[in-house]
Amino acid sequence: MSKILILGATSPIARALALRFAVDGAQLFLAARDPNEVGRVASDLSVRSGVPALSGTFDAADFAAHDAFIRDAATKLGGLDGVVVCFGTLGDEDAAQIDPAAALATVHQNFTGAVSLLTIAARHLEQQRSGFIIVIGSVAGDRGRARNYVYGSAKGALALFTQGLRGRLAKAGVHVMTVKLGTVDTRMTWGREGTMLTVAPVQAADSIYEAWRSRAEVVYVPWFWRVIMGVVQLIPERRFKRLTL
Repeated sequence: MSKILILGATSPIARALALRFAVDGAQLFLAARDPNEVGRVASDLSVRSGVPALSGTFDAADFAAHDAFIRDAATKLGGLDGVVVCFGTLGDEDAAQIDPAAALATVHQNFTGAVSLLTIAARHLEQQRSGFIIVIGSVAGDRGRARNYVYGSAKGALALFTQGLRGRLAKAGVHVMTVKLGTVDTRMTWGREGTMLTVAPVQAADSIYEAWRSRAEVVYVPWFWRVIMGVVQLIPERRFKRLTL
């Protein structure tokens, strides 16, 4: 029975992905900021899957508490075989472009918090020489756009960090997968412009799960975002900066 820690477990994608793992018999520790909400998610998952799920809380920006949190989760699970990073926020991009505090909050929630938690978890998996890590990022990290470059830069940095981590942990037999999400129909994207190419969270979770089972290393979800971002990356900078993408 795999023992898996899911960070940001109250998001729709995380909930759908957790159910896929649980149905296959994994024992899960679901973690998020809101103790009441994550507790409800764990209870619901236990009923749906027939496998009891544990729950706890963490704050991505509370770096000092991360080591104790990871150790506590591993102790309660009776080990740690996998870590799934699902947390992140679009934040207030308008505020982030003029207010350093807002910019740093976006970066902490999308990059530095994940770096801290993954560094601790990776040490554990590397020592036992087995396990996996799934990091859910965004296609926004593939190229800096004027309208969301603070969020995009955090996701771009996270993808680069994960790439390096994959190279390091490969030597220890630990599989690391980067997920580059396009637009998914969640409360984080509701009402925003440019959301025509959306997919349901369950569809996204199914794609992520199947990619993980096939030991993919970098996967775009939905798949057509690989083509879209390939085209976007070919646009010369002098033209790209004039576009309102």
